[in-house]
Amino acid sequence: MPPGPQPSVAAAPPGGIADFDYSNFYYSSSDDIFAIFDPYNEWWYGHARNNGYYLYSQPMSTPPGPRIDLEEQMGHERLHLLNLASYNYLGLSYHPEVIDAAKQALDQYGLGAAGSPILSGTMEIHVQLEKAIAKFKQKDAAMVFPTGYSTNVGLISALMRPGDWVIMDQNVHASIVDGAILSKANVRFFRHNRPDDLEKKLSGTSGKRLVIVEGVYSMDGDEARLPEIVEVAKRHDARIMIDEAHSSFLYGKAGRGVAEKYGVEDDIDIHVGTFSKALGGMGGFVAGSQSLYNYLMGFARSRVFSCALAPAVSAGVLQALHIAEREPQLRETLWSNVAHMRGLLAEAGIDVGESTSQIIPIMIRNDRKIFGIARALQRAGLYLQPIIYPAVAKNRSRFRISISAVHTSQQLDEAATILSDVLQAEGMR
Repeated sequence: MPPGPQPSVAAAPPGGIADFDYSNFYYSSSDDIFAIFDPYNEWWYGHARNNGYYLYSQPMSTPPGPRIDLEEQMGHERLHLLNLASYNYLGLSYHPEVIDAAKQALDQYGLGAAGSPILSGTMEIHVQLEKAIAKFKQKDAAMVFPTGYSTNVGLISALMRPGDWVIMDQNVHASIVDGAILSKANVRFFRHNRPDDLEKKLSGTSGKRLVIVEGVYSMDGDEARLPEIVEVAKRHDARIMIDEAHSSFLYGKAGRGVAEKYGVEDDIDIHVGTFSKALGGMGGFVAGSQSLYNYLMGFARSRVFSCALAPAVSAGVLQALHIAEREPQLRETLWSNVAHMRGLLAEAGIDVGESTSQIIPIMIRNDRKIFGIARALQRAGLYLQPIIYPAVAKNRSRFRISISAVHTSQQLDEAATILSDVLQAEGMR
């Protein structure tokens, strides 16, 4: 190691290295960028990996359906598990029509776009997908991005500048935060789902202001108090952006999202969504005015300087959208399953926080104990991933259940029984 200050981590917690997490390795006092690697790897190999962190990134060998085959990385054992961890809310990821559409596009276009959208990467299937999304969202135009993350980063950094204001719910996704940081605008957070606090945060600001919320919040599963938030933002002449990653294609009579549900679609300036949740694909989109689309063509750097979304994925997503529009019963089945699971969890006395959606957190609130519970759930046949800092605040750890339209009542019954039995055995009920 080069001479100079040695790497340091935060003071050891009361439990010693066993209570370390990623936050302890965020900073180093050394001038060498790589100096933090040694203490981090000492923690990783000496404690973390052998005590639960290996539960992350376990490879599946099956589609993300209600049951999956998964390789347990420590023992290299193949597990057959009931799956409540994947999004795939409408079960379209492996729908035969979706797979067939992707195969046909693969034959026609090849594997990748081999270029950015503004140069050589735009293909007919991309144009068709953007037109279909714009029609579905009832907007003038829609722009497709390679990922949901790049959508928010590219959009926000394209619009906002130093001296402007981005005022967002404190629970928004990391991609929204990162986009605001990249824009170098002034950033304020208002208390989660508190229109009164948004009012306070907007007061005293002037100039260009963008208020950002989500339709359904990804870690708590609760809906935005959208009508009240829209009213506050409008009163202050602020533009409004909503990220409906977890509510597009699910909420509202036509499935357009929480904004449709509350009748405020036309009051919101920018609509964002993803293809990786309800449609089971990959990518993101921005829907709004043609003027917005035109401006993003030149300034959304995460799209301008990225390869376009793979044509086979684009074709599969387009077919998934057609199915979602054609078969509203998929949404009906999803919400029936959600109600069934909620009833089972309530009957078992399991804490699900403030969730009102298909995302149901199982609140553990013990960052150290959650990994042992996760292993016990896997041994009992249920796949759920531990959610800890930095995805949520410290001591707000939880499991996150994702209900889909393709789960059966019997599978949900089995999952609830496993959860109840394991939590009781672990002293969490």
